[in-house]
Amino acid sequence: MGQSYRDLIAWQKAMKFVTEVYAATEYFPKAELFGLTSQLRRAAVSVPSNIAEGQARYSQREFHHFLSQARGSLVEIQTQLLIAQDLEFLPASRTEALLVKSDELSRILNGLIASIKGRAA
Repeated sequence: MGQSYRDLIAWQKAMKFVTEVYAATEYFPKAELFGLTSQLRRAAVSVPSNIAEGQARYSQREFHHFLSQARGSLVEIQTQLLIAQDLEFLPASRTEALLVKSDELSRILNGLIASIKGRAA
């Protein structure tokens, strides 16, 4: 594992996704600042953070674990985006655009997980 976490496409896309989630939640009701806004932002930040932390570990097994955590945060985000849409904090078009990006990131993570899974055993 000679490359830096910053070289990973998954990390790069996850970093961009964080800024998109922050932008999408900027106009949520102020009453949600410590609720859905905070939850979405924390989950979004945890995706690239887990990718980076996992890559910095010295075992494939640990890397796999942290990538799985990142994938879990992604489905958390997807669920929270749908809740935000149901509460009319986000228009359906914005929700769908973010879901498409999270699906792409999920596929990239799945590929990365699959590539190290055999080596993690």
